Amino acid sequence: MTHRSDPSQPAIRRLPAIARWAVWVLVVGVMGCRAPQSSPPALSSVFRSEKLASIDGAISQSIASNRCPGGVFWLERNGVVYSKAYGHRSVDPSPEPASLGTIYDAASLTKVLATAPAVALLIEKGLVDPEKPLAQYLPAFATHGKEAITVRQVLTHTSGLRPGLGGGSWSGSDKALELACDEKPTHLPDTRFVYSDINFILLGKLVEKVSGQTLDAFCEAHLYRPLKMRDTAYRPLLHGLAVDRIAPTERRADGSCFRGEVHDPTARKMGGVAGHAGLFTTASDVARFCRMMDAGGVLEGVRVMRPETVARMISVQTPPNLPKRGLGWDIDSPYAGPRGSLFPVGSFGHSGWTGTSLWQDPGSHTWVIFLSNRNHPTEEGNILALRRQLGTLAAESLVGVEFGMLR
Repeated sequence: MTHRSDPSQPAIRRLPAIARWAVWVLVVGVMGCRAPQSSPPALSSVFRSEKLASIDGAISQSIASNRCPGGVFWLERNGVVYSKAYGHRSVDPSPEPASLGTIYDAASLTKVLATAPAVALLIEKGLVDPEKPLAQYLPAFATHGKEAITVRQVLTHTSGLRPGLGGGSWSGSDKALELACDEKPTHLPDTRFVYSDINFILLGKLVEKVSGQTLDAFCEAHLYRPLKMRDTAYRPLLHGLAVDRIAPTERRADGSCFRGEVHDPTARKMGGVAGHAGLFTTASDVARFCRMMDAGGVLEGVRVMRPETVARMISVQTPPNLPKRGLGWDIDSPYAGPRGSLFPVGSFGHSGWTGTSLWQDPGSHTWVIFLSNRNHPTEEGNILALRRQLGTLAAESLVGVEFGMLR
């Protein structure tokens, strides 16, 4: 497989000029479209240089404080990209510098880069109704009072299910489905928000049941291949991606580190393909996905979903008394740290356990991506504060855009 060039210095990439249009049905009910541009604007007219320097400093400080070994930052707006690799992708057993082509374990970004859009495509095709009970598609789920829990409630983490399956010596994707279907709700649906991997394990199996394809095959065929996300895959080593490009995560008991094998223990037990975790990707591939979302489901002339499908995913789908979530996407919840303190309600994103995050603001046509392996070589790394700082600095960097403080 041929891979893109892999520079490690700051890059400003001028993307092809394409007609962009999007219909955004957000909480404010605004609909709009973008006019085509003949050429991308200059960096200085898009981002404030002093804020870019602050971003560099914040990431460098986090590395110096051993909160992460390194990472890749990507900020994009109006066809202009500021991207840079920092520190190392590996420090154990030997140092390897990070680069823009480093492949990271996406962790829970899998939920919004794989499972949620896969379910959204099935909704678009009329094969799934989000207001129908999940048990209509997965009959084994209809136990312990779960018969009425809807697909939407599972997508928004308002299903009443607990966060995870827990430990044990089980293995296999089918066993995971069996355990998930045997779960007893801890509360009534639509009454509490509880972020749950079980929800997305079930959604991954929903995709497989309805489409007749494995989750990884469906996403490859309907998302990554059309979007030319060539470095995005489950089980990357089987997909042909080079192991020396992949950032390792935690050190195992035998002294080696997970590298090219998903860190999440439940996804690992499931063979590496799961609805809640398992995807590997690069910052540039995530940016392609964001570009598609910003353009209402199309990228470089290839449409992967309808504008109304994108709008549905990123509009509030939770009851008024609960944190604001879209179909898989975070809008305003306790997990919305990457939003920072300035991006408004109506922006959306997600984060992952390994140190990955993205946040996108359709109003300013901006997206902020940070991929790292903060749990390499141990779980002592922590970038929660950094994520929030990067979101705030990114918003402050936008020339000609003023946001009010959120909190």
